[in-house]
This record gives sequence, structure tokens and C-alpha cells, in this order.
Amino acid sequence: MSDTKDELAGVVDLFGGLTREELEQALVELAFKQGTEVEREAFAAEIEAAVEDYHLVEADGDGEDHDAEALLVSGPAAFPTVPENGEDLPHILDVPDRELDREGLGESVAERLHEEARTIAAAGDVERAQELLDVSYDLEAWAPVEADRVRETLDRAFE
Repeated sequence: MSDTKDELAGVVDLFGGLTREELEQALVELAFKQGTEVEREAFAAEIEAAVEDYHLVEADGDGEDHDAEALLVSGPAAFPTVPENGEDLPHILDVPDRELDREGLGESVAERLHEEARTIAAAGDVERAQELLDVSYDLEAWAPVEADRVRETLDRAFE
């Protein structure tokens, strides 16, 4: 697996959502199927980069169990791509069915995006502001939320 962010999103998409531990295990299993051997810890930085770039987003625990570990789901910036041998993962891993509140998740991501936009606008980071601007449009297609407030905040970075 070349470990692109879209492939990480593709693995997560196979299950609807995975904990970090489950995703790391899935990637280890996938590497084994592809004839390579890696340690689980090797994937932590790639997963974190995918979260930072909105290819993966964190959802609060499973359903009404607020103590459940956060789930990673395919995010608004992702074009989920199932990596080679990825279709075998649901047969290998024992992962429970999960239901996600897409609207609630969208609102959570919109709030995270707005907070980051405020920081970026204050710093005048035009490059990151452009990236977040793109994510704001992706977010509206991904979940039933409005991101106008994010774009208004990002406008300050371009001044």
C-alpha cells in the first residue's frame, strides 16, 4: 500500500468508521496481504496527517456510548480509494457495525474548520487558508452544513 490519504479514507470507508487502533490493525493486515511487514506504529504519522488535512475526521464515540473511543471516518477532502487487497479487510477484521450522525459529524467538522480558519486568518497563512477554503466547499457537499462562516473568516487571511 502506498499509504495515500485517500487510501486511508478508503480503508475506513469499508467499515463506515474505525478507531485508530482498528485502522492501524487494518493497515498491518493489508501490508501483510501485499507481502510487506510493518509495525503498527509506523502508520500513526500518516493517520495524523490525514486527519490534519480533513481526509479523515474524528467522530465522537459510537452511538450513545459517549465513553467509546473516537472513530475515524472518511472526511470531506477525501476521495476514498480502496487499496490493493483492501476488499479482503472486512473478512479479516472483526469490527462492529456503526451508525454515524452525519449532520452532527458535519457540524463538528465545521466547528473544527472554523477554529482552524480563525487561527490561520490571524496568522495570515495564505497557503493554508486556500487549502481550508477548498475544504469548506467539500464540507458542504459531504454533510448537510453551511460553511459560509468559515469562508468569511478565511477572507481575512487574503487581505
